[in-house]
Amino acid sequence: MRQERDAREADFKAAVTDLHAAKVELATLKAETTGLESRFSELAGRALSDAQEAFLKRADDRFKQSEAASGQSLKAMLQPVSERLQRYEEGVAKVEAERRDAFGELKGQIEQMRVGQERVSSEAAKLVNSLRNAPKSRGRWGEQQLKNVLETCGLSEHTDFNLEVSVAGDDGGRLRPDAIVRVPGGRALVIDAKVSLNAYQDAFGAVDERERQEGLTLHAASMKAHINALGNKAYWSQFDDAPDYVIMFVPGEHFLSAALEHEPGLWDFAFEKRVLLATPTNLIAIARTVSAVWRQERLAADARQIGELGKEMHDRLAVAAEHMRVVGGGLSSAVNRYNDFVGSFERNVLSTGRKFRDLNIETTSKEIPELPPVESLARYGDGPGLIATRVDEAAE
Repeated sequence: MRQERDAREADFKAAVTDLHAAKVELATLKAETTGLESRFSELAGRALSDAQEAFLKRADDRFKQSEAASGQSLKAMLQPVSERLQRYEEGVAKVEAERRDAFGELKGQIEQMRVGQERVSSEAAKLVNSLRNAPKSRGRWGEQQLKNVLETCGLSEHTDFNLEVSVAGDDGGRLRPDAIVRVPGGRALVIDAKVSLNAYQDAFGAVDERERQEGLTLHAASMKAHINALGNKAYWSQFDDAPDYVIMFVPGEHFLSAALEHEPGLWDFAFEKRVLLATPTNLIAIARTVSAVWRQERLAADARQIGELGKEMHDRLAVAAEHMRVVGGGLSSAVNRYNDFVGSFERNVLSTGRKFRDLNIETTSKEIPELPPVESLARYGDGPGLIATRVDEAAE
């Protein structure tokens, strides 16, 4: 037992010794391993750093090359876009400059329009005041409107119409219609312009319906008074060539429509007074009709003149043809007598002369020529036409 124990102790000690040696060796290995790890880490870090630096350098070189190539390619690709953008910017700048100029011009025109409207408003106010306060001004304005309508339709003053024609009235006074329009056939239309403005302005400047109706009543009464005055003047009895009515020109559709709105029987009243109410619209129709009739009259006059010229030309041609017929007959008679003379001369003279040669009588070397008759026809007129006539017919 003791030996076994000693053996076990010896084995234990040997094992402890081996363990200690192993621990020492392990510590040594650990120390060496730590050193190797540090060395490896250092070498690995250095290698990685070198590789990374080389990689970055190569990558930087490649990137620079790629960047240069890409830059050129991108520049080439973007060049049209850049040029188009540049043109667009230039166009925008041009449009903007033109817009500023146009805006300046528009602003100037608007200012001129404003000034013009103010001037028109001022002049219109002056005109309204003048027409309201001066009856003669209203009359002149109506006459001018009448003249404008007639001239617009192609009628000419002093040719197709006359203004302010003065005639004697039945009571010994003077009547002066505003216009006398000549109509083909020696007829004439008498036109007088009448303006009823004050009551109309009061009616449409009223602030309530009652004042408006009062103004329209006065306006219709004024129109009725004008109609009655024209009917009493009886212009148709002063002009023999005038129809049995007179035209009352109202220089505005609104004047007449306002009066008819309040007094619908105004048309019938005017008809009874032999007065035809005319606004610029229907007076234009009347004046254009007169102008068209004058054109037809001028065309008819030209046609008559052409007919007279044709008749005169026909008579002159007939006289000339008769002269030619006489001359032709004389020529035919002369040709016939010439042919008779040639025949007689041939039978009685030339035949005897040619016998001298047959009898061997010495003569000159000249031959006696033949005398042919004239076979051409003379053409002369028989009335207005020309016919061919034979010589023997002319001789007969």
